[in-house]
Amino acid sequence: MSPLATLCLHQLADGARATVARVVSASPEIDAVALRRLGELGFLPGEPVQLLRRGPGGREPLAVVIGETMFALRLLEAQCIEVKPDNLAATLPAERRADPSPATPPRGAATEGGVAAP
Repeated sequence: MSPLATLCLHQLADGARATVARVVSASPEIDAVALRRLGELGFLPGEPVQLLRRGPGGREPLAVVIGETMFALRLLEAQCIEVKPDNLAATLPAERRADPSPATPPRGAATEGGVAAP
């Protein structure tokens, strides 16, 4: 694994895989009991994790797989889980990743020379 910086679980792109680095209190609303619960669910340093998808509006709940179990986490809980992404693309939202297809203007759109594409 390359030495990438850690980030919070909620910052991963949908479908991205990472490894849990640590679980910390990210808010006064998260107490020791909530942190212990995350550990009991399997969010322990060194465990592989995958952010499957987000709820309506792209926020919460977050569907996360750790081990062989899927959990729905609140955003507040996901902010407490620091992870090391498996690759750099894991940190980029899908709409910001480079498009592998060549950029072509839509049919009928003007190009640089002012001539419409067929």
